[in-house]
Amino acid sequence: MSTAAIEAIETATRHWLTRAVIGLNLCPFAKAVYVKRQIRYVVSEAQTAEDVIGDLEQALRVLADADPEVVDTTLVIVPNALADFLDYNDCLYLAERLLKRMRLVGELQIASFHPDYQFEGTAPDDIENYTNRSPYPIFHLLREDSIERAVAAFPDASDIYERNQATMRRLGHEGWRKWMRKEMPEAGDGTS
Repeated sequence: MSTAAIEAIETATRHWLTRAVIGLNLCPFAKAVYVKRQIRYVVSEAQTAEDVIGDLEQALRVLADADPEVVDTTLVIVPNALADFLDYNDCLYLAERLLKRMRLVGELQIASFHPDYQFEGTAPDDIENYTNRSPYPIFHLLREDSIERAVAAFPDASDIYERNQATMRRLGHEGWRKWMRKEMPEAGDGTS
């Protein structure tokens, strides 16, 4: 993959992160690590689920070994594989098994985002699914300690899911499209 292609993928991901995740406050914990530039972006060149798992293993090792003040979280972006959401879910299952095999359960966890994300019990185009829709398949690697600190600081953490669903229903599909078309701010672009 060319440097320009990787930069375009990272730019699209940052735009989604700043407009959707932070801009709509879908994750109240995301802004701090973004502003502190503690997010590592990994653009995987994998074209198969097996290769994705290899890239995830490497990214998990790097995150586990990194100083949390420098790298607190990692986004593994997969632009060339797992376009089908069911294939992505199958790979997510393998990623969770990898986490166990690496003995990182309790230290790290994986959150999931996909362009066609669909919650169980929803129709494919239900607006609520857009809380987890990203420009590319993404595996978000998080530190358990960071999540625990963020939840302790955010008194209504258990209400986030419901609040996000309500936000998406208020926006609707047209509101979502308009919101996402706006320009991305320049500050706090994170680490690569």
